[in-house]
Amino acid sequence: MKGGTGEHSYATNANVQRRASYETRHVVVEHVREMLRKIAFPGCIKVADFGCSSGQNTLLAMSVMFNTIMESYQHIGQNLPEIDFCLNDLPENDFNTTFKLVPSFLEKLEMDVRGRCFVSGVPGSFYSRLFPSKSVHFSHSSFSVHWLSKVPEGLDNNTKSIHIKDPCPPNVYKSYLNQFKKDFTLFLRMRSEEAVPNGHMVLTFVGRKVSDSLSKDCFQVWSLLSDCVLELVSEGVVKESEMESFNIPFYNPTEEEVREFVLEEGSFEINKIEKIDHFRPYKIDRSEEEDEDLSLHLEAGKKHASWARSITEPLLVAHFGDAIIEPVFDKYARYMAKYLSVSNHRPNTTLIFVVSLTRVHSMMLPI
Repeated sequence: MKGGTGEHSYATNANVQRRASYETRHVVVEHVREMLRKIAFPGCIKVADFGCSSGQNTLLAMSVMFNTIMESYQHIGQNLPEIDFCLNDLPENDFNTTFKLVPSFLEKLEMDVRGRCFVSGVPGSFYSRLFPSKSVHFSHSSFSVHWLSKVPEGLDNNTKSIHIKDPCPPNVYKSYLNQFKKDFTLFLRMRSEEAVPNGHMVLTFVGRKVSDSLSKDCFQVWSLLSDCVLELVSEGVVKESEMESFNIPFYNPTEEEVREFVLEEGSFEINKIEKIDHFRPYKIDRSEEEDEDLSLHLEAGKKHASWARSITEPLLVAHFGDAIIEPVFDKYARYMAKYLSVSNHRPNTTLIFVVSLTRVHSMMLPI
C-alpha cells in the first residue's frame, strides 16, 4: 500500500475498506465474545491484526475488538484484562502513520481501561511464523489474504493482461488458483501454530460468486488497469516487454475454494462464511437526462483512480518506474468515468467474504 497521508495514500483513500469494516464488524463482535466464553476470560489477551496496513482503519478494527472485550468482562463482573494488540504487516509498511494515531486513541479511552491496552508492531510476512506457539487468542485480518505471497509461476503467456481476464490462456487461472491454495494453506498452518486452543480468527477478503474466473464477478480493478497499461504500450510510453512480464499477485476465491482449503488443512473449524455485496460508493447524484454526460462522472472516476493508486502504486513503480504513475491513473479515471456513465453497468458490487474460524483441538492418538 502507498504510505503517508497524502492525496493518493492508502490512509487517505481506504474508504471502501472502511465501509466494509462497518458492514462486517458484527461478525468480529460475535466471535470475540464466543472466543472469550471458550477460553474462560483470561487475565491477559493477545490479539493479532494481520495485514494491518496504515491509518485510521487499523485503529477502527482495534477499537471494535477492545471495546467488545472490555464490555464482555464488565457484563459478567470479571476483573478487566490487559490486552496486547499486535499489528502485523510487511517491513515496508508505513507503521509510523498508524503509531502516530495511537496516543490519541488511548487518550479517548476511559481512565480505568487506558492502562490495560498495549500496542506494538510486528513486521514480517503473514505467510511465515510471527508469534510464539499457542500465544494468540484472537486473530484478525481485513482485506489482506487475497494478496498472494508472490506472482504465480507459469504466466509467461499471459501477455495481454496483468491478471485474469477474458480472453486469456487457460493455464493462467490454474496458476493463480494453485498459488492461492499454497499461500492460504500456509497462512492457516502458521496461525494454527500460534493460536491457543479454541482461539478464534476472523478473515475479511474479496471473493467471487462463481467458479468461472473469467466472469464479470472477477475483480474489476485489474481489467481496467490492464486496459490502461495496454494503451500506454500502444502509445510507446511503456515497453511491450514490461507489460508482458507484469502480473498482479492477487486472487479472489470462491466460497467453495475457501471451504475446501480450510477442510484440507485441518487446523480450523469454519463457524460461518458470510457474504456481503459491497456496493461501490462512487455514485453521481444527477438526473436521468444528464446521466449520459461523461463529464459528470469524471469526479467519481478520479476518486476511484486515487483508491486504485493507493493499493497498486508501489507494485507499479517497482516494475515500471515512477514515470508510469500519472499517465496510467489519468487514463484509469477516464475509463472509470466512461464505465459509470453506462446505465447497464449499475450497480457495481464487490463480493466480500467474512470467514470466522476456531482452532480445533489436536487429537491425541492412543499409544
